[in-house]
Amino acid sequence: MKEDVLEQVVDDYLQMKGYFTMHNIRFRPSPDDPDFVSRADSVYSDLDVLGVNPRLSGPSRVVAVSCKSWQVGFNPTSKLAELRGEKKGGKRQTWRMFREVWSPKWSLAFVDRIEELTGQREFEHRIAVTKLTGSGTAKAWNDDATISSNLPKCPISFMTMEGMWREVADALGTTPAASEIGRLAQLLKASGVA
Repeated sequence: MKEDVLEQVVDDYLQMKGYFTMHNIRFRPSPDDPDFVSRADSVYSDLDVLGVNPRLSGPSRVVAVSCKSWQVGFNPTSKLAELRGEKKGGKRQTWRMFREVWSPKWSLAFVDRIEELTGQREFEHRIAVTKLTGSGTAKAWNDDATISSNLPKCPISFMTMEGMWREVADALGTTPAASEIGRLAQLLKASGVA
């Protein structure tokens, strides 16, 4: 079982859409990378959910999802400004939370790992969030020179908890769902709570 509820919802959502899923995929830069710094790059990062849909082709066949289950929500414009150094972030450097899109050596490791598992270097990268706040869209992220250079031909989009939950709940019938989240959605729907 996945520990993060948002990851569980993403998992159910992708499976409902016909994807086979894997979780907590570890990756890190190669020690052979000329920019590898042992002290900074030896600890693995992980991709929360990776989905492969054998019925699709092109980038949408593979979906790589990073989950940000921040209760305050996710402001695309603000986070992109932090990544660019135009705005001060929190205690932890913002690029470390988005290393797969922002750091070339980490992006390469990310793409290499996805190719190793799926046979594909072009995929959709989605950021699953509790909710979107403020202004901004995925277009600004896709148009950013650093991100588009690090993840060429890998469109980025945002997935919200509400959007996924509604689609999962709407698709459920009365036959007991196969997953805990699906079953919870069924019971909430049957009780009139959701």
